Amino acid sequence: MEFFRIRRDIPFMRHALAFNLVSLLTFLAAVFFLFSRGLHLSVEFTGGTLLEVTYAQPADLAVVRNTVAKLGFVDVQVQNFGTARDVLIRLPAQKGVSSAQQSTQVMTALKATDASASMRRTEFVGPQVGDELAADGLKALAFVVIGIMVYLAVRFEWKFAVAAIIANLHDVIIILGFFAYFQWEFSLPVLAAVLAVLGYSVNESVVIFDRIRENFRRYRKMTTIEIINNAITSTISRTIITHGSTQMMVMSMLLFGGATLHYFALALTIGILFGIYSSVFVAAAIAMWLGIQREDLVKGGVTKKDVDPNDPNAGATV
Repeated sequence: MEFFRIRRDIPFMRHALAFNLVSLLTFLAAVFFLFSRGLHLSVEFTGGTLLEVTYAQPADLAVVRNTVAKLGFVDVQVQNFGTARDVLIRLPAQKGVSSAQQSTQVMTALKATDASASMRRTEFVGPQVGDELAADGLKALAFVVIGIMVYLAVRFEWKFAVAAIIANLHDVIIILGFFAYFQWEFSLPVLAAVLAVLGYSVNESVVIFDRIRENFRRYRKMTTIEIINNAITSTISRTIITHGSTQMMVMSMLLFGGATLHYFALALTIGILFGIYSSVFVAAAIAMWLGIQREDLVKGGVTKKDVDPNDPNAGATV
């Protein structure tokens, strides 16, 4: 399915160096903000108190959030779970205040606004658990990266694997850089979004790499740069359909998902936008810089002796 078809190849690789320099500067800025400002980690990573509160009627999350905020708690997460009457509240740890004191203080304020509020369960997440969760998250990220590299090296060639991983990590670091610069809360849903972006971004790279390999087999007289330009141009329509439909779904979560899905959708939005950029101007360009050529992807030579030497597609295989 295509929205349109471009008849003449767009010379993307003509500007590859300039776009790669922009990518490098953006990447370095993201790394700088990560080290200078750090991530604003949520309760799951830093430790805190979890409260499960139930109401007789469906709870108004905005009222609950404002009530807790008036007590002096910052970065409080309030969301429904199970039914509209059940509310989960995550409170960050405070120095000199125990989990029991936090629970009592919050429940007193909630009962003052709605007498039907009752606490079903309270749980304290210690800093050690948060550290273990952060370590497990980094392990998950490392396993995803290794798995992608192995898959691409087996399916294509090691140069494509290196190019795709650099492009994917480029997207991930930039997402983290945005969260570090604006000090947006980095929670488990955001970590899930980052892992999703890894898989989503590599999908676009695989589509372009597949077309590059196909072009190497089909067009024998084209140069590597012409092959890459043709591969990207011929997949533009498919890219617009895929990313456009995905972004519409993500925008619905961003605009109507409330506070619970806000940062999850925001991380996906940044990843999708930079994923388009990195697949075209980072992954393909790095593969070109690494010296990808026909011999890397097409094994064996032409056996026909009566081919027309003036035919630009002589010896092509489909």
